[in-house]
Amino acid sequence: MADVGSEKVFENDKVIVWNFELAPGEETPVHTHEHSYMWYAISGAPLQVTDENENDLGTMEVPTGAIFSLKVENGEIEVVSGPGKGMCVPARHKARNAGTTPYREVLVEFK
Repeated sequence: MADVGSEKVFENDKVIVWNFELAPGEETPVHTHEHSYMWYAISGAPLQVTDENENDLGTMEVPTGAIFSLKVENGEIEVVSGPGKGMCVPARHKARNAGTTPYREVLVEFK
């Protein structure tokens, strides 16, 4: 399994905090989310999500300053708050910065 962020900045028995950055056109490796999580978009951009077989699952508009809460359950992720509320994607996927500016977020996984 690949890490879910660019750099792990903190971990204890309750949370894992990640710094997450993607340059324009850059994509994550395929990774699997095992914990529900939230993120704060420091520098927003549209994120195109694909499954592990390269099937396009849609593009999520992520505005700067947005806060998202996501529930991981039974191999799926559901956006439960923030822009994109109700969107569901497989817990195993990858994301690509489909914008023209760098993307940055702080992601907090709940153990």
